Amino acid sequence: MWRLLLAEFAGTALLVTVVVGSGIAAVQLSPNDVGLQLLENSMATALGLAALMLLFGPVSGAHFNPLVTVVDWLLSRRAETRISISTVLSYTGAQVAGGIVGAVLANVMFDRAAFELSTKSRVTPGHLVGEVVATAGLIAVIFALARSGRAALSAATVGAYLGAAYWFTSSTAFANPAVTIGRIFSDTFAGIRPGSVPGFIAAQVVGALVGMALVVALYPDAHKSRMNSEP
Repeated sequence: MWRLLLAEFAGTALLVTVVVGSGIAAVQLSPNDVGLQLLENSMATALGLAALMLLFGPVSGAHFNPLVTVVDWLLSRRAETRISISTVLSYTGAQVAGGIVGAVLANVMFDRAAFELSTKSRVTPGHLVGEVVATAGLIAVIFALARSGRAALSAATVGAYLGAAYWFTSSTAFANPAVTIGRIFSDTFAGIRPGSVPGFIAAQVVGALVGMALVVALYPDAHKSRMNSEP
C-alpha cells in the first residue's frame, strides 16, 4: 500500500507543479498575451500529465484525482477485484496532500513565497457549467478506455483531452478536487480563490456522475474490468 500511496502523492504533486509552474512561467514569458499564456500552460499540462501517467500508472493506476478513484470504486463494486473503501480514502488523502505540496514546490522554484493564498475568483455560472462538462468528459474518456481494453492509450488520450478542455471550457478544466485544492496555494495565473473552491468541487462531482452514467450506458459490462489501483 505504501507504494501505491507514494505514487498517488508524488504523481499529484508533480501534476500540480506542472500546472502552476507552467502558469507562472507563461506569465513571465508572455506578460501581455493571455491567449499565449493559456497555450503555454495547456501544452505543458497535457504533455506533463501524459508523462506522469506513464511513470506512475503501472504502480497505482495513476488516478491523481479523488473522483477517478471514487468512480473506480463505484464501477467495480460487483467485480472480484474491486477497490476497497479504505483504499479510496487513502488515495484521496495522498492526492490532496500531493496537490498542496505541488503548488508549494512550484512557488519555491519561481522564487515566490512558499505559502500564499490565491485571490483569483473563478465562480460564475459559466465556470461551473464548464467544470461539469470538463469533468464529465474526463471521467468518460478514462473509463471508456479502461472498460474497452484500450487502457494503454490512456496517457496520450487523457493528456490530449485535458489539453483541449483548457480551451473549450470556460473554467479551463480543473476537473479534479485535489488539483483544485492545491491551486488555492498559488496566487498566480493558475490559482483559485478559496471561496471559489466549494462551487468548483460541487460542479466536478456532478460532472463525474454524468461521466460515469455515460460510461455505464455505453459499456454496460463495465463491472467486469477496472483500473489498476491495487496489487
